[in-house]
Amino acid sequence: MEEIFVKLLPFLRSQITQKVILSMIIGLIIWLTDKIINKIITNKVSDVKSRYQWKKSTSYILVIVGILLIGRIWTDGIQSIATFFGLLSAGIAIALKDIIASLAGWIFIISKRPFDVGHRIEIGEVKGDVIDLSIFQFSILEIGNWVSSDQSTGRIIHIPNNKIFIQELVNYDKGFSYIWNEIHVLITFESNWQKAKKILSKIAEQESLDVTKNVEKEIAQAAKKFMIYYRNLTPIVYTDVKESGVQLSIRYLCPARKRRGTTQKIWENILIEFSKHKDIDLAYPTQRFFNNMTEGKSF
Repeated sequence: MEEIFVKLLPFLRSQITQKVILSMIIGLIIWLTDKIINKIITNKVSDVKSRYQWKKSTSYILVIVGILLIGRIWTDGIQSIATFFGLLSAGIAIALKDIIASLAGWIFIISKRPFDVGHRIEIGEVKGDVIDLSIFQFSILEIGNWVSSDQSTGRIIHIPNNKIFIQELVNYDKGFSYIWNEIHVLITFESNWQKAKKILSKIAEQESLDVTKNVEKEIAQAAKKFMIYYRNLTPIVYTDVKESGVQLSIRYLCPARKRRGTTQKIWENILIEFSKHKDIDLAYPTQRFFNNMTEGKSF
């Protein structure tokens, strides 16, 4: 045992070996500290969102402290840590350009806040609710795709942070958390479309009564930062003619996450109200045949 120690002594005295050991010790201390702090946060903070934000913030701080401490160990003889990072980044910039771009994307996201955890976003062809944000990627719980009306698919999609620079981003919640939704109701040409339009207007107004008040407050707040302006916030029913009948389109504001629920409620009310009137019928694609002897002598 003593002979082995004597043989290892020159190796242990090596400056590089000492730096490696010291770096490993610092890394271990940072890792243990992170685990202890996370456990304390889990026990003390009950709110899920606050707990997540605290854990992420402390992890980022500890990682930065660890990089600075270990960097200082290995920059002995170099004038400053800035010089060290400059030389290091110059050497790996080409090989790790995507990773560096993702790191830049993370800095942009946490500084400019185009979205936060919990927001519903659409980036490129993917949309969902943001459930995690890390240094190199963010994760969303997917909605839509093969599931209709913005409902969750159950899949988690991990997106590199650098996509924020190259793909368009849509935020359902930032500034203004309501969206315009449309429901198209097709009735036959023989139906009393004026009466049907009044019925649809009444249903839409009842559904949007509370929403309109809330929207006015949100627009007033959002207008301080964004150029958001609407002349009319109340529901409206538009009239159009299609091949199979008269199309009445309800346009109304609803919370971004309640589009399917409000659509269902409005359609149920439409079916109930239309059933009370014999002069209103829903239309569907049909074909008509005429008997030349009685109905179509001019053919």
